[in-house]
Amino acid sequence: MDVSQLPLNALRAFEASARLGSFTRAGLELRVTQTAISHQVKSLEATLGVTLFKRLPRGLTLTDEGHALLPVLTDAFRRMSATLSQFEEGNFHEILTVGMVGTFAVGWLLPRLKTFKEQHPHVDLRLKTNNNRADILIDGLDFFIRFGDGAWHGTDAIRLMDAPLSPVCTPALGKRLRCPADLANEELLRSYRRDEWAIWFRAAGLEPPNLRGWMFDSSLALVEAAARGVGVALVPVAMFAHEIEKGRIVQPFEITTLTGAYWLTRLKSRAETASMKAFRQWLVAEMTEMGR
Repeated sequence: MDVSQLPLNALRAFEASARLGSFTRAGLELRVTQTAISHQVKSLEATLGVTLFKRLPRGLTLTDEGHALLPVLTDAFRRMSATLSQFEEGNFHEILTVGMVGTFAVGWLLPRLKTFKEQHPHVDLRLKTNNNRADILIDGLDFFIRFGDGAWHGTDAIRLMDAPLSPVCTPALGKRLRCPADLANEELLRSYRRDEWAIWFRAAGLEPPNLRGWMFDSSLALVEAAARGVGVALVPVAMFAHEIEKGRIVQPFEITTLTGAYWLTRLKSRAETASMKAFRQWLVAEMTEMGR
């Protein structure tokens, strides 16, 4: 099929509807009516001779054909948008979109971003923070800095730094913690990775207590809750050195446990651009300098 015969508006309507799961939300994003989006998708289906969506009472579900088409269009529209953005205000800029867990962004990257800007003034860095569960392709990311074991399908991963976990709490609460066993009497704040406290207690030579209660999807929220006296948080302490220096939280025990590391990842299918290479080299150099 000749691609030039396909209506661009219909392709855009399908991509937005599939990504957002709704004709209505696609219409809001593209600033047209829900009816217009529906007609454009039906027109595309007629042109292609396939059904792209299963229309359900509570939304849309992609067919196999829809699943095959979506990532291709998402990548194509993202590339067009990124290229056009480089010509804003008559100047050429290289756009670099990096996703990362908020903990790494606040605890490590932001204090060093000025250095990157000084070294690479023509790179426009766009940061997207998340809770470690982004999709590199769908979210339009060049890189994704994530926490884990480095094994992600179809992904190149460069290990940046380990992230040892240790308990933190308010100074007042820390004074009554004389040994790790005392933690069993405190409110232990949990992340969505439910085995972390169990691993830490075993590293301390103790049987893990039964855990219940508050759960958070971000170490930033965990530490904020701990700093406000809600309980004890188990977090990558290196990312919160500033909070410890200010005295908002303390690390009552030196015992740490390693459940993962921070990795710089990108899709293997994604060719590395000049801005991506610059960011990767700068990041690795900063990590090397920090480790000396």
